[in-house]
Amino acid sequence: MTVDVVVIGAGQAGLSAAYHLGRRAPRADVVVLDANDGPGGAWRHRWPSLTLGGAHAVHDLPGLPLGEVDRDEPSSRVVSRYFDAYERLFGLPVRRPVRVRSVTSPDGPDGPLLVHTTTPEGDVDVSARQIINATGTWDRPYWPFYRGRDVFRGRQLHTRDFRSAEDFRGQHVVVVGAGTSAVQFLLRLRGIATTTWATRRPPQWTDRAFDAAWGREVERSVAARTSAGLPTLSVVAATGLPLTAEYRQGIADGVLVSRGMFTHLTPDGVVFDDGEEVRADAILWATGFRPALEHLAPLRLREPGGGIRTDGGVVVERDPRVLLVGYGASASTLGATRAGRQAARVAAERLGSRTIYDEAHGV
Repeated sequence: MTVDVVVIGAGQAGLSAAYHLGRRAPRADVVVLDANDGPGGAWRHRWPSLTLGGAHAVHDLPGLPLGEVDRDEPSSRVVSRYFDAYERLFGLPVRRPVRVRSVTSPDGPDGPLLVHTTTPEGDVDVSARQIINATGTWDRPYWPFYRGRDVFRGRQLHTRDFRSAEDFRGQHVVVVGAGTSAVQFLLRLRGIATTTWATRRPPQWTDRAFDAAWGREVERSVAARTSAGLPTLSVVAATGLPLTAEYRQGIADGVLVSRGMFTHLTPDGVVFDDGEEVRADAILWATGFRPALEHLAPLRLREPGGGIRTDGGVVVERDPRVLLVGYGASASTLGATRAGRQAARVAAERLGSRTIYDEAHGV
């Protein structure tokens, strides 16, 4: 199969890119490859107890607002339904389930990219002039190494494996990580299980307004790292944790108070710097995710610093045929939507379709 543009991933960033490509380059041959069995991106895998009211805000996709929804409905259900309606309304060319194994450049930097995929019918190669990579982070959970992790006899799970607080009723759970997920888990477990909060650094509480000015500062900070070819940081490293009324109460109740980080695990728990062993039935690693970019490894896009350098936006400097969205500053739902639009603009300009779209829309 040969196309103009392959979009890898049908989450927020991928759908935004496909939408804008359809308007900026209406005659281009575009395909969106998604590894999931149905619409919803990473949201379809979120634990059932995560309601829309308890999740990070879901930014509207271009052309179709989310509208009024039940904030007590599971976010996985709401977003999957929303994305499904979006794909249908705009006739987006999404193919699933299609897993992208790797992307290669057999004819060198001036030739097409070859996207190697696995489909229910077998392996298929797709040749493309450009790719817009929108694979996010959900498929690459980060598990830090601590001595003794292989001898702990209790249950260990990552954020992506969490389903319900009821699974831990009557247990003692060590929650690891200083991000929003860890805080939400600690509050969900309150009254159901006892907890110990383990963090490498003190929680970064912030009392400032999370407004548009704050958002721009965060985006500039993260974009500076990707422009320098440095690895991306966690969201909280850039934003801090908002001191909401609920979080303040959690601090006052002693639930959201970090014990620091343990040095190692034992068969029955974890040991902290002062030598105290805290017995645990389960350890919940809320330690974040890394960008899911292994399929791009054959293109050798990484810099010596470990990250992928961009032009300050979505274009990869080592290979401009590759556009990254949902990466770095565009990892939020708002940033992903914007990055999808930017990637579509870049791709359409290279395909020679900019004038048609811009004249019609006055841009």
